[in-house]
Amino acid sequence: MAQHNDIQTPESLSNTPAGVATGRVAGAAGPGPEHQRLQVFIGKWINEGLIVASADVPAAKILVSDVYEWVSGGFFVLHTAYGRIGNIDVGGIEIIGYDAASKTYRTHFFDSQGNISSHELTVHNDRWKWQGENTRCIADFSDQGKTQVAHHERTDDGVNWIPSMEVTLTRVE
Repeated sequence: MAQHNDIQTPESLSNTPAGVATGRVAGAAGPGPEHQRLQVFIGKWINEGLIVASADVPAAKILVSDVYEWVSGGFFVLHTAYGRIGNIDVGGIEIIGYDAASKTYRTHFFDSQGNISSHELTVHNDRWKWQGENTRCIADFSDQGKTQVAHHERTDDGVNWIPSMEVTLTRVE
């Protein structure tokens, strides 16, 4: 017969991995100000714009619905997206969170074409920057947080960056 241990206290977890996945949970303190800065994303957004044409990529219209919501506990944001780029149905999920150990925001995106990308996310005033190995983005919030204008770039060689998408997200809820 399985024995169930009591929930462990933070003192008993100090030198061991803790968290729901390990079964070592405690009444942790709530989200801090770093987590609360992610509130700017929370809501439903319409994402409209264009793929920027290049030698190997044609221009295409972008129309996507983006939903950002808090994951239970308020430490992470779940971002789901679905819509069309040109005549192709697209979508994905992204998890955004603050890593207290490295004092950085991190994102992990899983798209509908089987790709996974990770980015470091930084913020200064109303400007958020995603920086990954092959993609990056600068998003400026305006209109009291109701609009994001995002400029995406990509690198094919790891050195030269070229524009890839220009989009405007408008909060609808």
